[in-house]
Amino acid sequence: MTRRPPEWIGPLLTRLGTARAEDFTRLTTPAEGGRESAVLVLLGEQPDVGPDVLVLQRAATLRNHAGQPAFPGGAADPEDADVRATALREANEEVGLDPASVTVLAELPKLWIPVSDFVVTPVLAWWHDPHPVHPREPAEVAHVARLPVRELVDPANRLRVRHPSGWVGPAFSARGMLVWGFTAGVLATLLEMGGWARPWSPGRLVELPPTGATPAPSAGTEEVDETVVR
Repeated sequence: MTRRPPEWIGPLLTRLGTARAEDFTRLTTPAEGGRESAVLVLLGEQPDVGPDVLVLQRAATLRNHAGQPAFPGGAADPEDADVRATALREANEEVGLDPASVTVLAELPKLWIPVSDFVVTPVLAWWHDPHPVHPREPAEVAHVARLPVRELVDPANRLRVRHPSGWVGPAFSARGMLVWGFTAGVLATLLEMGGWARPWSPGRLVELPPTGATPAPSAGTEEVDETVVR
């Protein structure tokens, strides 16, 4: 068991030392207000697969973000010591992650999701002692996957999605999951900062099916297509 992160994470950590919220989103995080929350961006590595990131898929029956892939995470509880504690607690509750198996590396800038008024701190961590994980509450989490970085950066798996509201943002197709919204935006920025991203064509645009819910804006590249706004 090694707690020191591998060398391939080094360039990302260096770049994050000067990262600002503006590097991830066009939205300005309010100086006050918003519900404090955190997500865990957990990097690992597997033999014959290479670096990966842990992602879960929300249950299709949820009222908010139904069926959408996401990082483990959620709102802070009063007993949480800090955002790191929030991210690790939520990951344990959602997928059974053992906090002792994780080495926290950095806190990313706070990012605002206006539709829910959440102020989210992505917590970057190294999975120094990987173990099996699974949905602990099937009513909330349908699936858990370790998405290989090499698949995420494959130009064939990069695309943009457009929500019926007109919101357009980056997305990834990997292991049967369409990762979009806030999670895809954070991933896209981290892949660029880590020097892992490959050139890809943004011309591939996929329409998201109507869900009746307003989407959370993505961190990273985001826009509204005025031709479809109602």
